[in-house]
Amino acid sequence: MSQLATMYRIQDLPAEERPRERLTATGPQALSTAELIAVLLRTGGRGHGAIQTAQTLLQQTGGLHGLRKASISDLCAVPFVGPSKAALILAAVELGRRLAVSDAEEAPTVSSPAAAAGLVQYEMSGLEQEELRTILLDSRNRLIRIHAVYRGSLTTSLIRTGEVFREAIKANAAGMIVVHNHPSGDPSPSPEDLSVTRNLAEAGRLLDIPVLDHVVIGRGRFVSMREQGLGFLEK
Repeated sequence: MSQLATMYRIQDLPAEERPRERLTATGPQALSTAELIAVLLRTGGRGHGAIQTAQTLLQQTGGLHGLRKASISDLCAVPFVGPSKAALILAAVELGRRLAVSDAEEAPTVSSPAAAAGLVQYEMSGLEQEELRTILLDSRNRLIRIHAVYRGSLTTSLIRTGEVFREAIKANAAGMIVVHNHPSGDPSPSPEDLSVTRNLAEAGRLLDIPVLDHVVIGRGRFVSMREQGLGFLEK
């Protein structure tokens, strides 16, 4: 029965159960991820409906997380997804990325770890390498800019304090939040993260540009090292 359930064509469904009609009637939140993709695809292939094609697409790319990183050739490798359909999907993914960036640019203040994570999580949770960025803030915790400092495996021997603080000094920042990602998806801080945080927090005190937090980004989750009392003198 489960196999039969995935073989139906959209036109075989009652009108009120078709993804596009349901989206119009109740909004996109009511649709599953596969149904939303099926709306973009419009059709599948011979004996293969749009919803089944969307399910296959998600399986072969590794779900939404993988879809965000897929190339047009990756998408075209999925049965019944040609260049036109692949282009539609990539356009939708890119619009989502730009919306996240736009939201970040319009957020004038960063008053919590969640606000800091929200500025970068959409993009950084999809990175395949570790990357360290600094969120530079003015004296009222308003965002000045976000600066990418390092890419690659982050170790105390690699991270130079001067490089981390260079942009903060140029921007006359009153404080900054350090963020980096774990490509594994698990944001649990490592001993190396703890050592890096201690070094940067101490340097911030000496330079009078306090490191307000170090946020580790995972897949759909983040950890505030200050909230956890890790690497900072006070919790």
